Amino acid sequence: MSKSLLSIAVAAFVLSGCSLIPDYQQPEAPVAGQYPQGPAYSPTQAPAQAAAEQGWQQFFHDPALQQLIQVALENNRDLRVAALNIDAYAAQYRIQRADLFPAVSANGSGSRQRLPARASQTGESSISSSYSATVGVSAYELDLFGRVRSLSEQALQQYFATEEARRSTQISLVANVANAYLTWQADKELLKLTQDTLGAFEESYKLTSRSNEVGVASALDLAQSRTSVENARAQLARYTRQVAQDENSLTLLLGTGIPANLQAAKPLSDDLLSDVPAGLPSDLLQRRPDILQAEHNLKAANANIGAARAAFFPSISLTANAGTLSPDLSGLFKGGSGTWLFQPQINLPIFNAGSLRASLDYAKIQKDIGVANYEKSIQTAFQEVADGLAARQTYTEQLQAQRDFVQANQDYYRLAERRYRIGVDSNLTFLDAQRQLFSAQQALITDRLAQLTSAVNLYKALGGGWNAQTAQNEPVKEEAPKMKLF
Repeated sequence: MSKSLLSIAVAAFVLSGCSLIPDYQQPEAPVAGQYPQGPAYSPTQAPAQAAAEQGWQQFFHDPALQQLIQVALENNRDLRVAALNIDAYAAQYRIQRADLFPAVSANGSGSRQRLPARASQTGESSISSSYSATVGVSAYELDLFGRVRSLSEQALQQYFATEEARRSTQISLVANVANAYLTWQADKELLKLTQDTLGAFEESYKLTSRSNEVGVASALDLAQSRTSVENARAQLARYTRQVAQDENSLTLLLGTGIPANLQAAKPLSDDLLSDVPAGLPSDLLQRRPDILQAEHNLKAANANIGAARAAFFPSISLTANAGTLSPDLSGLFKGGSGTWLFQPQINLPIFNAGSLRASLDYAKIQKDIGVANYEKSIQTAFQEVADGLAARQTYTEQLQAQRDFVQANQDYYRLAERRYRIGVDSNLTFLDAQRQLFSAQQALITDRLAQLTSAVNLYKALGGGWNAQTAQNEPVKEEAPKMKLF
């Protein structure tokens, strides 16, 4: 008996290195080696530090925004779910990996039975007892062809993918909080601008009304002045609503209320963000968590092919136990009461109507889908970064032109007001100057918001937002979750 057990153990050890998982080959990146060049893009330089390593506390200069991001990282429910998903997949990996090892259990049992006389072979009633205590292994599969190891590798890669999903969730959260905060501040500036403009329009309307009463201004002038007032009132209601809705959106992202001790916000015209180094498209493959997540899912699909291949081969499972058996509880551990059981079982697939072949085909198709998803994630990342680089250069030029436009309208407004008050020009020219200045100032705030949000999105597209402090970090090491006995 010992020789047979030894031979089986040796065979299992020799075949334990057998794996039917295909060799993994990372697909080629389906994008160019450089970002686009042209009038919309500024010249690229080799960055001293990758954007992904730039801490969000250094990227965002507004202390109020920094405070809100910290609150969101502590309370946001989506981020909390992403962290719990990591624990869930770690548990699933430990469950799958446990199948690589035999499950040893101890069992103790006892029975006492009375047989009536008519059921007894002796014709007399009898009482029988049986007690046993055993330790053994139940239905342990010898992983000769790597099926269990393939499933374990699949679970491990899914665990790694979930970790990257959590990183992606945090990066998106940091960017979403920043964009929501900037939108909130822009709408508050627009609200303040509208309040001030409405006051100017109402004052102008009063002057026009008095001029109309003395016959200097016509009814048309008065009607034109009133349209400016009513339009500003409508804009005031609009921005009042948007500011309230912005607060609600920000509260949802924070996972709690806006802090009562929130620090004073900087105006949008200040230097609110740091410059973002673009780097090379190849950097995205190492730093974008969604790309890394897609690659881990691809590796999991690749490992599943190994499990599907192994299903074509025989599987061997062992059940064995040893212990003691006695009709009396007092003699359970006495000499001569030993018992053992050795029960190997082999399963050889012969006919399954093509089920195993279909399972293998399905696994291969899932891998092809994983390749397509991985390539699409790279293309999406490339497009997001390219859009951000184009926006960075063009918004700089657009904002300068818009500032000059606002200055020109301010000069036009001052001249029109002076000429109107001395009676050189009509009220219509003055009203037109007021409206154009209001529209230009609104457009300047909107363009500044668009520039800031595009810079935040570029920071996110390059993988920034994971670290709080800027540091030269080593690549994230992938470690399997530790096995827990209890």
